[in-house]
Amino acid sequence: MQDPKHAQKDAYQLILEAIDSHIYKPGDRLVESDLADRFGVSRTPIREALQRLETQSLLTRDGRSLIVASLDHTQMAELYVVRGELEGLAARLAARHATPEEIRVLKDMVQADRKLLGDPSALSRANKRFHKQIHLASHNRFLVQQLDLVHRSMALLATTSLAAEGRGDDALAEHDAIVEAIAAGDGDAADKSLREHISKAFVTRLKLDAAKVENS
Repeated sequence: MQDPKHAQKDAYQLILEAIDSHIYKPGDRLVESDLADRFGVSRTPIREALQRLETQSLLTRDGRSLIVASLDHTQMAELYVVRGELEGLAARLAARHATPEEIRVLKDMVQADRKLLGDPSALSRANKRFHKQIHLASHNRFLVQQLDLVHRSMALLATTSLAAEGRGDDALAEHDAIVEAIAAGDGDAADKSLREHISKAFVTRLKLDAAKVENS
């Protein structure tokens, strides 16, 4: 019998969310039978979901097995370039189109997220919600779709830059500046603030990766 909490989600969504939340990390092998047992669904939709994830380059082949893909340095850099461009555009459009209610939600998110400092995993989830809210506030469905694809690929990064010491405080200050620019209707400032936010996150991630190499 299907697990009731999974009844409203298909196999693709369930596996994607497990990758996004790092239950399954880059390099982990995904086995049909294990996934079917875990999520309480039959193997046929699991197989179809795995095939779909493979075509989207979220999974890759290792012999006959499928494993969660990983991003090399070049791929990560390319992803951040695209993310910065699209996120900046979303902020610019949000400054033009966001409703007072959407701006209120963004401000409340920044305030609430301060309680999560010291918990990188929770802050990472909150960070995704915050960025998604900006995407929606752009009121451009095609941009939202493209950003969904970018953020899907971000799931292949094994750690969050918010785990770096001091990054959480800095990120929330940057979020605050982004929201203030959107609230002021200043598209240029919103675009610039969000691009700088993404750039700083990328720098932090590069430093984390460099530290791993140094300590290996």
